Order: sequence, then C-alpha cells, then structure tokens
Amino acid sequence: MQKKIIGIDLGGTRIKAVALDANGHLLHETYQPTNDGDDTSWKNAVAVAVKELQHLLNINETVIGLSAPGLPNIDNTAITFMPGRLQGLENFNWSKYLQQPTYVLNDAVAAMMGEATFGAAINKKNVVMLTLGTGVGGAILIDGKPYQGGFNKAGHIGHMVIDDEGDCDVTGMPGSLEDCIGNCTIEKRSRGKFNSTYALLEAYKNGDAFAKEVWLKSVRQLAIGLASIINILSPEIIVLGGGITQAGDDLFEPLNSYLDQYEWRPGGNKTTIVKATYGDFAGAIGAACFAMSKQTL
Repeated sequence: MQKKIIGIDLGGTRIKAVALDANGHLLHETYQPTNDGDDTSWKNAVAVAVKELQHLLNINETVIGLSAPGLPNIDNTAITFMPGRLQGLENFNWSKYLQQPTYVLNDAVAAMMGEATFGAAINKKNVVMLTLGTGVGGAILIDGKPYQGGFNKAGHIGHMVIDDEGDCDVTGMPGSLEDCIGNCTIEKRSRGKFNSTYALLEAYKNGDAFAKEVWLKSVRQLAIGLASIINILSPEIIVLGGGITQAGDDLFEPLNSYLDQYEWRPGGNKTTIVKATYGDFAGAIGAACFAMSKQTL
C-alpha cells in the first residue's frame, strides 16, 4: 500500500517538487532550476528532485505525479504536444526515465486538482483556475470534474485573444492573455527596461510611473479576460495561482477594481476571485493528487 507520493511541477523557470502523505499533508518540498534550453539538464534536475525527496522520506521507490506545460497523451505517460519551450519534452516517457510509475498531466489542470482536492476550491463544483507565471495556464472544473475536452486541450485560457492587433503567441493567437501578463513577454512589454515581473513590481512599489503603466495595463487585460470567462462559464470561484500571484495586494486590489468595471453581475451575483492556497506549489501538489487517484492507497 503506497503511503507517500511525490509530485513534480516542471515549470519554465523552476522545478517544484513535493512529497505528500495519503491525507494530503505536505511532508517536504524542494526547488531546482529548470535550465530550459538544454534538453538534458531539466530532465536530470527532475531526477535529482525525486532522489532528494526519496532520501528525505527514507524510501527507494514511490509513485510520482508530474505536471508540465502542454497536452498529455490519453494514458498520461507523456506530454504529446508542447510548442515553443522545453525541447525534448514531447513524448518523453517519464516512467521509463525515472524507473518508477509516473503519471503526467497538464500543469494548470494539476494545479486545479490540488486546489479542488485540498485547497481554495474544496467543495466547489464549478471552478476556473488560472496559473500566472512564465506563461498563463488554465483549467476548468464542471460539476466537480475536470473538463479537458477533445484532445485534452480544454482550459488553455492563456491563449484567448485580448488584443486582436497584438503579436502572435506560441499557438498563433494574436494578443493573447499569456502575452499580456505572462513573464515570458515582460521585456517586450516593458520595452527592455525590466527582465522579470518581480523587477517590474519592485519598481511599481517604488513609484516608477512607467512600471505603473505597464503593470496596470497587464492587470486590466487580465480582468478583461476573467470577465470574458465569467460570461462564458459562470464559475462559482476563480482561483489564481502561479508566481505572479506573489504580488499579493498589488495584483488583487487593482484586479478587483477592474472587475468592478467589466464583470457582468445580473442580480448582484459576483464571482469570487481568490489566491491559490498552495501558491507556487499548487501544480506539484495537484500532480501528487493525480498520482494518488491512479493508485489504490
């Protein structure tokens, strides 16, 4: 009987790894740099994270859940399609590489599963989650079940169009939500002045007028995207996760102000916007939850 599960979140910047027990208690956590651009370093970093957690748990084998950007295959053994980043990820068999049962799913779906199982969306049936980080991921829960649609492609909210005259993103969509707020475009959006959202926010907090302009434009575009999602799906709650949510009030206060302007609220009904309980570790925890669901605990 498997008692402990490892969850890995293979992000564009960092690899987050956790160990959970069968009740969802977080036992250990660790970070590794992703080193995207080198198609062997990030694979090795995942293996290092697994070995480090197994050492802490004093075990040699465990079941692993792994979340990653892209579309998983039907057997959840690999990511079938991932354009633009993490060269070598597509069709890479993680169970064979790690020599342990490894179940693979989209990173945003993983994050939502963690929040729906143990976190901010527990006991909610109709939920949307967005992960704001290097890119913008999304996931949808309908009647208590994750909705993945045909080809496991549903929930790619980051590729909805906000500006039809904007540059095309990795999927070919112009002016996507991902390009409006994802860390992947911060240098372009700030005309080279900032190389990370963190640097932008530090300047924003210090009263930099240009940083304020760039940041609030991005938050306003996020609000427009959320209002559109609300009109289409009418969720009870929207959960925001990912590294950008570490901005805290600098994100949520202007975001709620913009939603007061854009959200359609017939009868005064308002969709709740909350920060993910697990923050940067939501994807890793959700991956572990997914692996739990695949095992008899």
